[in-house]
Amino acid sequence: MRVAVIHDHVPTDAAADERDALVQAGAVSAALRELGHTPVQGEFALDLERTRRTIEGLRPDTVFNLVESVEGRGRLVHLAPALLETMGVPFTGAGSAATFTTANKLVAKRIMAGAGIPTPEWVCEGSGGAAERRSDDGAGRFVPGKFILKSVWEHASRGIGEDSVIDAAAIDDVHAALADQRETLAGEGFAERYIEGREFNLALLERDDGSRGAEVLPPAEMVFEGFPPGRARIVSYAAKWDEASFEYRNTHRRYTFPASDTALIDRLRDTALRCWWLFGLRGYARVDFRVDEDGFAWVLEVNTNPCLSPDAGFAAAVEQAGMRYAEAVRRIVAAAVAGAGGARARVGAAGHADRAVAR
Repeated sequence: MRVAVIHDHVPTDAAADERDALVQAGAVSAALRELGHTPVQGEFALDLERTRRTIEGLRPDTVFNLVESVEGRGRLVHLAPALLETMGVPFTGAGSAATFTTANKLVAKRIMAGAGIPTPEWVCEGSGGAAERRSDDGAGRFVPGKFILKSVWEHASRGIGEDSVIDAAAIDDVHAALADQRETLAGEGFAERYIEGREFNLALLERDDGSRGAEVLPPAEMVFEGFPPGRARIVSYAAKWDEASFEYRNTHRRYTFPASDTALIDRLRDTALRCWWLFGLRGYARVDFRVDEDGFAWVLEVNTNPCLSPDAGFAAAVEQAGMRYAEAVRRIVAAAVAGAGGARARVGAAGHADRAVAR
């Protein structure tokens, strides 16, 4: 099968998180070749007509969508699946609706809150500077405490650093901090109640049985070793991308847990699956949690197309499950073909799709 591996445009002066798009494309392409497919790579540009012609010129049976931003803007990431849906081409991962509603962290939090999935309280600035208040004690009074400042749209820990966690005595403190870091937060940020405690990532991979359900891969807990008192235990940009930093060297994953964590791990798995169905996810995903000191789990974010670099969390979870990276890629592609409807029939008629699902 001919698979177009579509990824972000990577400028020559790109930062580490942007260059990672090429690492992912290379790893996925190598796995596809191992599976007997023919990978061809292409970039996704904001000029959608040009991108459409590029994809058509690659003559793909299906597309492996690795687009995480469009010309550096995370708020446009849904354009990739939207264009592919319009073209009728089978593609991996979530559709445009799920991609949009999870890429916008505030939309995702509202959806989760409405569905009864716990997510930390938040404060944001609305149009005209009016604040949307979600962080109160039920009586309309702001509850002082720690908040973490995040970009509404950007992922991969962009904009998150040691100064992202603030102490706020009043809501005006939150607004002032958001205004001060507006540029760092890509022009639109919000403040989320900071959860003191543990952090977990749960990767999900679509099942091979046609149910559209997901298998929850072994959970990972982020371990912050040697962090001094008062230093925020968060997965910052430096922890992910700056190999020379203290955070990078001292932030690790662990996959083994004591028996006392069994009930907690079960709750995390159940909640991750609820998110899978709530947002209509496909192929693969990751759900990030914080667990407070009382053992209560809060969903931070839902990632529709998480990073597939060999050293990233999803690949690590695949390995912990006793699965080869290429097998995970096979299942992601099989889910794309199986979920393509009419496009699946068209590809099958070309003599390729049936072989892809059977591999």
